Amino acid sequence: MIVKKIELSKLHPYEGNPFRVTDDDQMEMLVDSIKAKGIIEPLIVRPDGSGEYEIISGHRRFHACKKLGLKMIPCYVSEMSREDAIVVLVDSNLYRDGLLPSEKAFAYKMKWDAVKHQGKRTDLTSRHVVGKLEKTSGTLQTRSNDECERTIQRYIRLTYLIPELLKMVDEKRMAITPAIEISYIPQELQKELLVTIESEQAVPSLSQAQRMRKLSGEGKLDADMILEIMCERKSNQREALKVPPEILGKYFKSDATPKFMAEIIDKALALYAENQRAKVKAKKKNYYER
Repeated sequence: MIVKKIELSKLHPYEGNPFRVTDDDQMEMLVDSIKAKGIIEPLIVRPDGSGEYEIISGHRRFHACKKLGLKMIPCYVSEMSREDAIVVLVDSNLYRDGLLPSEKAFAYKMKWDAVKHQGKRTDLTSRHVVGKLEKTSGTLQTRSNDECERTIQRYIRLTYLIPELLKMVDEKRMAITPAIEISYIPQELQKELLVTIESEQAVPSLSQAQRMRKLSGEGKLDADMILEIMCERKSNQREALKVPPEILGKYFKSDATPKFMAEIIDKALALYAENQRAKVKAKKKNYYER
């Protein structure tokens, strides 16, 4: 690859880049570094056939240079196929700290599809490429880090989640393991689950997600079953319920027996549950009418 200085106006990001470029503290540190020392590591770009260049590696450096108002930037210019470009793009970013699960998921998926399309082993050993990827007997193997093939395939499963559920994984509101189980459920049922999560203010545990996946595979999962499963008490919630006397005193006379209070509470909870189901149905209606 040759190095040349290219006008920023002639560079454009790789379309479909799965990695975020955000104005955060790390970006500010990068801007300060470039301002003080310049670009230490040139970008990797490829000609796009129109006299301009597509950025393969260096999207954050490109953004930092734009913030600084620079006009020229050093780049490694390389002719490469789309598949090779994807491998370079992914491998040059996977080492970064703080990647979201969704970023890893779509990056691995892009790389897998690229190697699959090539139909041959890809072994890019340039020092600008982090890692090796090969397709062997229908498997994907990454030797650049500690994540094994099974872990990579699990990340790829996350790309089958609807965006709203994947966002919950990124925000750590839902753990990756149950999310992977949910990814095997058809997206229409994932939408039903999303509505239930919002109405119940709870996310599925691993065992709940596994049950939903199993029932879905058997053709037995529907909106009502999702609600029933999500309303079940989780194993870590089996603590004995204790109602403080001051709360009971608001609604019962001092001579009320425990049996009488239990019967009234049971009826009240039945009305509450009916009301919650009505709210779920209303939210589903609003969701599908958006």
